[in-house]
Amino acid sequence: MRSFRSLWPLLLVVLAGAWLYRGTVAGLVHDWAYDDNYSHGFLIVPVAAYFVWERRSRLARAVPKPSLVGLLIVLASLAMLVTGILGAEFFLTRVSLLGVLGGSVLFLYGWEHLRILAFPLAFLLLMIPIPAIIFSHITFPLQLFASRFGVAAMQLCSVPVLREGNVIVLSNTTLEVVEACSGIRSLVSLLTLGIVYGYFSDSRLWVRVVIAASTVPIAIVANGLRVAGTGVLAQYYGPEAASGFLHTFSGWLVFVAAFGLLFAVVWAIRWFGPKAAIPNPQVSA
Repeated sequence: MRSFRSLWPLLLVVLAGAWLYRGTVAGLVHDWAYDDNYSHGFLIVPVAAYFVWERRSRLARAVPKPSLVGLLIVLASLAMLVTGILGAEFFLTRVSLLGVLGGSVLFLYGWEHLRILAFPLAFLLLMIPIPAIIFSHITFPLQLFASRFGVAAMQLCSVPVLREGNVIVLSNTTLEVVEACSGIRSLVSLLTLGIVYGYFSDSRLWVRVVIAASTVPIAIVANGLRVAGTGVLAQYYGPEAASGFLHTFSGWLVFVAAFGLLFAVVWAIRWFGPKAAIPNPQVSA
């Protein structure tokens, strides 16, 4: 009964938030379902819930010390929600949801509880699509890099090729590295997997950071290799190799290869990096 009494304020907040953010959540689910760049969003909430459940013993031991700062964070987040709705800025409305969650924890339970739940709350950021203005500033440089990398790799394979921006001209066809081929999809998905994999594979913070950071160059290089492979196949087997099933299958194949490189990074850290410290056992007199 006591545990229920300590939880009912949070349950009320959750129910109120579910009603207030029903449209925002519905929009998120729609993006996960219809935007391939964020299909991994369906996995974020269950994994974050597991991170919270894993911390249940620490939460039970923590002494509740409610803070009014949390109420200020909730009010600021609600103001962000209103601003986002009026300005049709979905990113603001979605980020405000996390602000309300974090502020509610702080207001009802205190700083120690918020510190324990900081990682699960931060992990939820991965479920929110990047704003369009930032997305376009990321994808276009990635398109150019993939084009340059692909052309350089094809030239190493003695394939005659000419590049004009993000357009690759072969002797028998022309390939365009469009936004969908920029690699942003595999980058975001691999970053998510890298964070989860690092969390479960090693308890050291610096190792987790290195594993997560390594996913960015791995995803970019892997996508460049995919562009190069597509160009080589199109040169020797015709334009059909750059579309349809082969093109889709190559995306999955490159992503699996990228995840394999991530395993190699973890292996290298464990083999060449400093070993994790093992606490000395306490010897009783």
